Order: sequence, then C-alpha cells, then structure tokens
Amino acid sequence: MSKRVVIIGGVAGGASAAARLRRLDESAEIIMVERDSYISFANCGLPYHIGGRIKERERLLVQTPEAMRNRFNIDVRVRHEAAAIHRDSKTVSIKDLDKGTTYALEYDCLVLSPGATAIKPRIQGLDGDDVFVLRNIPDTDMMRDYIERRRPSHATVIGGGFIGVEIAENLREKGLEVTLVEIADQVLGFLDYEMAALIHEELASKGIDLRLKDGIAKVERADSETFVVLASGARVKTEMIALGLGVRPDSRLAKEAGLETAANGAIIVDDQMRTSDPSILAVGDAVQIRHFVTGEPAHIPLAGPANKQGRIAADVICGLDSRYRGTQGTSVVKVFDLAAASTGMNEKTLKRMGREHHAIHIHPSSHAGYYPGSTPLALKLLFAPDGTILGAQGVGASGVDKRIDVIATAMRLGGKVSDLENLELAYAPPYSSAKDPVNMAGYVAGNVLAGRVNVAHWYEIEGLDREKTVVLDVREPVEREMGSIEGSINIPVDQLRGRLGELPRDKEIIVSCYVGLRAYYAARILMQNGFARVRNLSGGWRTYRAATARK
Repeated sequence: MSKRVVIIGGVAGGASAAARLRRLDESAEIIMVERDSYISFANCGLPYHIGGRIKERERLLVQTPEAMRNRFNIDVRVRHEAAAIHRDSKTVSIKDLDKGTTYALEYDCLVLSPGATAIKPRIQGLDGDDVFVLRNIPDTDMMRDYIERRRPSHATVIGGGFIGVEIAENLREKGLEVTLVEIADQVLGFLDYEMAALIHEELASKGIDLRLKDGIAKVERADSETFVVLASGARVKTEMIALGLGVRPDSRLAKEAGLETAANGAIIVDDQMRTSDPSILAVGDAVQIRHFVTGEPAHIPLAGPANKQGRIAADVICGLDSRYRGTQGTSVVKVFDLAAASTGMNEKTLKRMGREHHAIHIHPSSHAGYYPGSTPLALKLLFAPDGTILGAQGVGASGVDKRIDVIATAMRLGGKVSDLENLELAYAPPYSSAKDPVNMAGYVAGNVLAGRVNVAHWYEIEGLDREKTVVLDVREPVEREMGSIEGSINIPVDQLRGRLGELPRDKEIIVSCYVGLRAYYAARILMQNGFARVRNLSGGWRTYRAATARK
C-alpha cells in the first residue's frame, strides 16, 4: 500500500522535498498544499524585478502547479491553507481559500515548509497603502503597481539587511531618491563593521541617504504628505516605505500542534529533519538547525540550505540515511557595483562567544594587475590558534563570490589555513593571479600562526598609549597627502634599512601602509634588526580609513 505524504508549503524546501520524493518513490501519493497562488518561485529575485533588472515576471516562476503535476504526478493545491494539525488522527485541516470550505486531509508523513514571515512592527502609521514588505509574488506586484501608478520620487527603506539593501539599490536604479534607515551602526549584519564600512562608501557614492544608529519611531501623514519620524527625532519626507526588518519563523501550525520549538519560534528538528513527532518533518526558513562551525543551535534562513533540507526530508521518508550536517551561512549580496559575501562566523560573534581567534585582512586584486579590468578585493579571514578556519568575508567588484566559495568549501571539508596556502586554483591573467587571493590569505594567516608577524587592528589605534607606541607609515610621502593616521611618522619602506636609527627600540611599533603588504616587509626588517615589539596594521590604511570614516 502506498504512503501518503502531505507537504505544507510549496516554495524552496517544500518543492524540493516533493520532487525528490517522486524521483525516489513512484508509488507514493504526494499532496502539496500552498496558501498562495504560486509555488517554487525565486523569492531572492524579487527585488530585481522591482528594479527592472529582471523584466519578465514569469522568469521568477521556477515551477508552476501545472508543470509540477504533469512532470512529477504531484497533487498541487494552491490557494489552500493548512489551518491545524491533528497529530492523534494524523490529519490536517485544510481551508480552500477560494471556496471558503474546510476539509480534513489524512497523512502518513507530514512535511512542514511554511517558511518565514516578514517582520512588521506595530508602529503608528505602518498600516498605510504606501507601506510594503517583500516576501512573495503578490508583494512584488503591489510594490511595482504602486510605483507605476503613483510615480513616487522618494522612498524610505527601513532595515539594512539583505532585503533592505537590495530594495534600496533597486529603487535607486528605478530613479527614486532613497533613504535607508538602520538601527545598528552598520548595514549587512553578517559582516564585521570594517567590512560593512566599504559597503557604506558604495551606498553613499550611489546617492543613498544612509541613516545608521537610528530607527523608525512612527509615520505621520498630514495634508497629503508623509513623514517617517526617526527615533533621533529626524523627519524624513517620503512617498513610500519599504520594510526590510528581517523575518521570523512561521511556526504557528507547529506550536499549536504541540511540536517542540525554540525560544525564537523556530521548529526544532534533528539532523534528519524530524520534529519531536517522528511522523512530521520540517525544513526551510522555519526550522532551527545546527551551526556548522560552532555546533550550536541556530536559525539561518537561506535558500540553499532550505533546498538541501527538503531533499534530505524526502530521503528520510524513503528510508535513506541522509543527514543534514549544519549550515555555514555562506551568502552573497549585490550592492550596486560591489558584492559582499561571507561564510562561517564573523568576528563580533566570536568575541561575544569568548572564542579565541585570529583575524587578518588583505586587499589583493581580483585578477592579475597587468591585465585590464582588475579591481581590488577586501578579504577577511578568521581562524583559530590551531589553524581551523572559522569564517571569511569579502567585499569587491569582481571575484568575491568565488573566493568565499573556495574558503567555504575548504571549511566544509575540514581544511585549515595551511590548506589555503596549498590549494591549486585555476589561473590565467583575466581570472586570477598566480598567487590567488585565497592563497594569499593562507600565507598571511600562516605567518601569524608561525609568529613571523603580529597584527594590530583598526579599532586598537584610537586607544594606543602614544608615550609607549609609535605608528610608522611606510608609504611614500605623496600617498600620505590622501590621508594618514594622526600622529604617525613616515619612513618609506625602501628607505627603512638606512633610517633604523630614527626609531625607538623601547617602544612598540605599529607599521602601516596602504593595504598591509609593504608594512609586512617593513615589520620583517624591523624584527630581524632587533626591534622586539612590532605589529602590522591589518588591512592598512584602506581598512582603517573606511572603518573610521563614520566613527
């Protein structure tokens, strides 16, 4: 007798589970229930449809109900909402949203893939027809329709995470003036501050009015005018408001059915995606998983993990020993002409956890500098004292994604920083350098672990005791005209050996250049000439300038 599998939710995790299940078991009865009109749509592409980069709406529809029925023999029921789970009878109450009727649907196995809901705080004025969230196709349609009908000249975006930044970019590309409000001191919280500071520069250069360390207090409307009133008291006149405040797990069904959930509402599952009821599995943005680096419970709503989890749930239903091995949080986001990417832990989280670690910054080129089109990258690598890679971040115009992907792969396979040194990566001048940026990150990290250089960080400079410390800038004098660390002295690296007598041997010397490479050369010269306390400013002036520009 064939088993009946009911899947609640038809986007990433649910659709992946359904298709995989059919490929494994032709006899299973598979019913997919989705409350919206669309399944398996590309929600990560929604902002780009608003901005016009993705012109055809149909390109967002990865799979249609009809196509899924025809190819996979799946009973797809759109505009049907799961109202309640009855675990004792193994039934789900389903409401037909078009007919207004409710019926009971029996299951042998139930897969929950309800996703997450956009956070919309209860704040005065956020109930107007000029306020938008962006989670699905209807949200996109409403925002595009509003822009076409009202022709707004200004938009205010609340929240500087993935969605907020992408909406801000696409509205700006659409020709609107945009104010982006973020309550934290930086956008893109998965990055550390100094890396996000490079994104702040890009946003400002493209005309985004960036308001950091401020939040929305209320919305006021009077005489056909709308003002977003911020916590600071500032008033922003606007014509539309887009919320990008993040998401929360949509776990109502699970909670009401008595399934175990975490404090933030995420559904707790084991490594086979089983909930506290062995007949019910859960996948996607609604579940709590294990963080790959820390081993601790985490909620990381990303499309890639959701698809993998759906596949594993199908395997488990069919008796295969598939297990989910944790989420690294590997991600990338486009911000105008730059990309920002990361994998694993960031430094602020490691500090909060009290976990011992090292951090290094490098600024290599995306490909060989002598080949046209080379652009600078900013890479940050985090690693443990034993060389275990804990995380990485990258910002740049080209090649960021592939460097983070390489490091993410090394992490997944248990690699250490020494393995980054030894990776053999594809090289030709248009694509990379003979020493790829990933190799370079490994070399620098290896030097730190071997004690060949000690590093200082941008945030340490302000608190230095200048009676006991010298900041040595080894750039050429003309470079210092573009800016330098206050109180630093200048000896170009090529003159250093002949001018060692100008430096005190009883003080610590922090060596700085533009990106850290010449400073490393200088540090090695100093250390091998008897200077006992020498550190290289990680990332050099480039990192320091960006990080302190708004401080």
